[in-house]
Amino acid sequence: MKKFQVILILATTAVFGVLAQAAGADQVKAIVGATVVDLYGDEPIEDAVVLIEGEKIIAIGGAATVDVPSTAEVINADGTWLIPGLMNMHVHLGLVLPGKLEAELANETEGELVLRMAASAREILQAGVTTIRMPGDQRHGDLALKKAIAKGQAVGPRIFSAGEALSISGGHGGRGRKQTYDGPYELIKAARKEISAGATWIKIAISGGIATDGGEIAEALMTPGEIEAVIDASHRFGAKVAAHSGSSAATTIAVQAGIDSIEHGYFLDREVLKLMKKNGTWLVPTILVSQPALQPFFEEIGSPPWYLKRRDSVAKHHWRALEMAIEEGVNIALGTDQLPSAPTDGTTATAREAQYYVEAGMTPQQALRAATIEPARMLGADDKIGSLETGKYADIVALAEDPIKDAKALDNILLVMKGGKVYRNHLGKQE
Repeated sequence: MKKFQVILILATTAVFGVLAQAAGADQVKAIVGATVVDLYGDEPIEDAVVLIEGEKIIAIGGAATVDVPSTAEVINADGTWLIPGLMNMHVHLGLVLPGKLEAELANETEGELVLRMAASAREILQAGVTTIRMPGDQRHGDLALKKAIAKGQAVGPRIFSAGEALSISGGHGGRGRKQTYDGPYELIKAARKEISAGATWIKIAISGGIATDGGEIAEALMTPGEIEAVIDASHRFGAKVAAHSGSSAATTIAVQAGIDSIEHGYFLDREVLKLMKKNGTWLVPTILVSQPALQPFFEEIGSPPWYLKRRDSVAKHHWRALEMAIEEGVNIALGTDQLPSAPTDGTTATAREAQYYVEAGMTPQQALRAATIEPARMLGADDKIGSLETGKYADIVALAEDPIKDAKALDNILLVMKGGKVYRNHLGKQE
């Protein structure tokens, strides 16, 4: 009998321990004292209170209108500015580029790849990027990592993935690869395989690119029939389609066929940008890759002369395309084509990309939207993420300065919260 009582006590203790842990996980948190930045042109909320229960925001408003429960965990963010978690819509966690980097990773195993991606994912979250889209990576490491993060087995941002990118023989990403796809039927089958594996986006390379030696960047290399087939097949399954394109001709075909986003857009002209605006097509500029801020990175990885020559050939055209896209009011979502947390020009790649948008003609508020609410809209997830509102996930970043006044405020991130959990807390410290 005594043995039974001991077992019962131990079991009861274990149950209460589990319940206590569960209660702790859902304990109300209150971020107080900060200014909530407004993304819509309204007044900011000063001396704000943001109440969080579990993963979501349950109340937000001024201190005079929102009561803080006595049992809440209080996070004092006095003197800071709160924005939604940053988003980066063009990320390759398994990034491999020509040169020394490619040589070093030539024999990388699948296990090594996923571990490298997981390490980068942790750094990205620390840098304030709580959501990423991966438009084509290697060996489905992204899909495995996405599942692990969702299960709490790994730490990183929310991931929207395209699985592996689809390239044609001789096209961008198609030289030296084991698998390329030619003709509508091969591409349709390949798209369906990626969707079956868990991809919610499909990535196609429809023009030449910087990182592939051969195939002109401004030329349409994928045929209209191939482009149209992938878009139609993907949309039938509810998957969206992104196209790597530096070509106005290729982009025009893709936009007319219903493409969801254009990546890079190195040589886009005003006519196709007007068409993108009319059709609501998204542009993910990745302006960083062609501008001076990234030169030290290319030197560090030992980029070969042909690569640097191709990069330099697009720089002025790429910048002008971004300026015109802003002028025409094209939907723009931030993406870097670099690891979002990578040190770049004294800040992170994500912050520098947003700052380039301001230099090209956006207001700081527009650039901030391009890094938050606009990507959420592009993903079709703006009911859950992208802004600080009741009912949405508590993906929150605290800045030391007001980003509406100056986009360089993104350089100094003090707090990072994703789904109600704090991953970085430098409140009270100045970096």
